[in-house]
Amino acid sequence: MTLKAQIMDDIKRAMKAKDKATVGTIRMLTAAIKQVEVDERRELADADVLDIVGKMIKQRKDAANQFEQAGRTDLLDQELAEIAILTHYLPQQLTAEEITAIVAETIAATNASGMQDMGQVMGQVKAKVGLKADMGQVSQIVKAALS
Repeated sequence: MTLKAQIMDDIKRAMKAKDKATVGTIRMLTAAIKQVEVDERRELADADVLDIVGKMIKQRKDAANQFEQAGRTDLLDQELAEIAILTHYLPQQLTAEEITAIVAETIAATNASGMQDMGQVMGQVKAKVGLKADMGQVSQIVKAALS
């Protein structure tokens, strides 16, 4: 079953269960998927759908940070709920130890010696982990390793 088919099944289940939050979030996701398909005039593969999910999660995390700073807990809770629903479609996330091992391996392979090599290390680590890790967490681990 493709990821798009799973998303469609999930929206049907949520509609039957009358789960408005899930229905709304998945509808936003399907709208984003359809928008890209119309713009690019092609059927999206699972990897493309995962990229869209990752972008939507990143947008919601940014909004959640802003709502938290503004003291808007009602909107913060809504964003966090949407993140939880969207995270369901991402692959299993790597642990901090697994990320640290990948970073150490990449640093050794690139002979990185300091912060000036961070971009090169981040590029290679991002290619290895994809959406299996939060790049903010990866960035912190790379900075700590290169310092």
